[in-house]
Amino acid sequence: MKPALTSAATPELAILDARELTSDPEREAGFSGSAHRILADLVGGGAALGWVEPPSRDEVAELLGRVVTAARSGDAGLRAAYLGRRLVGLGYWIRYSRPTHRPHADLEKIAVDAASHGRGTGRALTAALIADAREAGIEVLTLDARGDNSGALHLYRSLGFTEYGRLPDFVAVGEHRYDKVFCMLDFRRRG
Repeated sequence: MKPALTSAATPELAILDARELTSDPEREAGFSGSAHRILADLVGGGAALGWVEPPSRDEVAELLGRVVTAARSGDAGLRAAYLGRRLVGLGYWIRYSRPTHRPHADLEKIAVDAASHGRGTGRALTAALIADAREAGIEVLTLDARGDNSGALHLYRSLGFTEYGRLPDFVAVGEHRYDKVFCMLDFRRRG
């Protein structure tokens, strides 16, 4: 009798928080470089992530260092999505620093490697960040998105965000102009 043929197991998606990420020395060492690759590739392809040109490695490393430091003090949430040992996405929120805005945070970035689009990675990252914000006592989680980013706006709406404002033609990318759309998730209105 011939043995049954088996296929290689597809790795499961793991959504790690900042503590889990930094407690794994191998993942922590490669995180910044892998995050840079994802962000630079997406921005180079025209993604609406806040940069016109792909960010430098140093810029990404500095940004992630600030987020990890803020996460350790409870002022941010960071999530990293891995398929096996490969980073395929990341996202974070940061608490507002002004004393009158401290109960609130801004969902700054959700970035998913182009090869992983359409597989639920962005939804899983965003849902985990929402849960982290709620657990951290955030009252209102805000975000803004470029008006032509219909996929992201649909995702945010499906997770409970509502639009509370729009600045027409506010974002300038070369000769192109896009609306800046402001959304919020108000935890005070949810049980």
